[in-house]
Amino acid sequence: MGRRQTDSDLHRFTLWVLFLIAAISCCMAYYSFSVSLKGNSDTIFVGSSESWRGNEEEREGDGCCGGVEHLELWGDAMKWGSDFKLNSSEECCRACKEMCEGDDGPCLCDSWVFCGNKQDCGSRFGECWLKKQKDALDPDWRDSGDKVIWTSGLVFGKGEGIIKLKTEHGIVNVKLFPDCAPHSVYYILELLSLQHCAGCQFYRAESRGNSWDLQGNHIEHAPYGPPYALIQGTVDAYGTVFKDIPQEACPTIRRGSIAWVGSGPDFFISLANHHEWKKAYTVFGQVLPEDMEIVEKISQLPTIPDVWSNVKVAVLERPVPLRFIRMRKSP
Repeated sequence: MGRRQTDSDLHRFTLWVLFLIAAISCCMAYYSFSVSLKGNSDTIFVGSSESWRGNEEEREGDGCCGGVEHLELWGDAMKWGSDFKLNSSEECCRACKEMCEGDDGPCLCDSWVFCGNKQDCGSRFGECWLKKQKDALDPDWRDSGDKVIWTSGLVFGKGEGIIKLKTEHGIVNVKLFPDCAPHSVYYILELLSLQHCAGCQFYRAESRGNSWDLQGNHIEHAPYGPPYALIQGTVDAYGTVFKDIPQEACPTIRRGSIAWVGSGPDFFISLANHHEWKKAYTVFGQVLPEDMEIVEKISQLPTIPDVWSNVKVAVLERPVPLRFIRMRKSP
């Protein structure tokens, strides 16, 4: 005969059921947003979870050090690779960063070049060239292609690597993360050279609703959307060839993060700290805090309800053209 449930047993069973319902709800919220991202939802990568750190520094790239293979950047040598050899491209990148830790003035090193294939590099294996570009937002591309033996990367210090995202509602300053998302940043730098960006626009806008506060923190017991607290657009410019961006660093999305939808060219700017999305999206930049007011303004524009993959979304009545432009050079 089975044992009769006591009140204590019933209490434990009830708690377990409530926990299970909560877990399923979180998973459904995450899944709903993923499938609602237009066009590339099937290419979104989901990584392992990481606890949220509310006191993250402005410069998210501190933990990354990556570059692009088969690319050689030119520039004035700050340290000659023939006399400076290391074991990996990451070590070379960090050596450059060590020359870029001051808060006053530009970095002494803003680019690096490493030869890491023992067979192809021969006697040059391990060479780490630390360089200084005349213009870090327009680096000197020496060569690229499968036959190039070098791996190269950029490093932006505090106050550097900031570009402008221009809209009719105002200009948003964006800090780029080339050490975390080098392929992504190189594409954005290519857009800076265009005289126009026809086809680049924001087409979706969803406010924080009643789920997130002014600082982007999730309100306890509130749903995770819709609305999903973001504006979404594309940088697939007419007349340019867009190549899918490989998965790069995926930190937790926080307020102001700029990330690709899948492998691009669609992207979004988050209005909230989305801990529930964990490490699902490649983040290539961050809107400066003082400019989030403009992003919020765009999120409040008139929209039309629509349904993507059975998820309710808000599409802008009139898309907002956008263009990435560089900051004015110092005289």
